[in-house]
Amino acid sequence: MDEFVRKAAGIGLPAIVLIITMATTGLTGAAAITAALAILGPGGMIGGIVLLGIIGLAADMLSKFGLETLLIAIYRQRLQNGETRNNICQEINWLPISGDLKRRLREEFGC
Repeated sequence: MDEFVRKAAGIGLPAIVLIITMATTGLTGAAAITAALAILGPGGMIGGIVLLGIIGLAADMLSKFGLETLLIAIYRQRLQNGETRNNICQEINWLPISGDLKRRLREEFGC
């Protein structure tokens, strides 16, 4: 178990997400891995693998820059990509984040 724990810790958050998802399937072995990956991703097992990669990148960026900075940068990029301010404001109102962070995002994007 110590060896697995060292390897999983090296992978970080994606390993934790995969382990939790595997535990919820009720399966064991390769079937648990396959089912967990299929559950995670919108495109089945391949989507699950992609999502684990995105989770790893997101965890790394969160630890470097913080949630507020990342959300502002993502929403600015989405505005540049042509998304409407109204859609972004509705999404900000829906987010499960603190009131202070919602207020900051609303101020930033004129909601």
